Amino acid sequence: MRLSARNKITATVTAVTRGEATANVVLDAGGVRLVASITVEAADELGLAEGKQVIAVVKASDVIVAVSD
Repeated sequence: MRLSARNKITATVTAVTRGEATANVVLDAGGVRLVASITVEAADELGLAEGKQVIAVVKASDVIVAVSD
């Protein structure tokens, strides 16, 4: 697989929670927890299940962090 994206993170699936249309996929990226929301169809097509090795590709160009006082 070759991608132009540079934000690629190797991870392991730790949980998949399927709703009617969206699946929340919990990833362990070297001790960092990431959660991706994808379609159930995509989760099924990728065969996502606990223990599967994946690459998370982050396509967002901005990360905004805020705190309230």
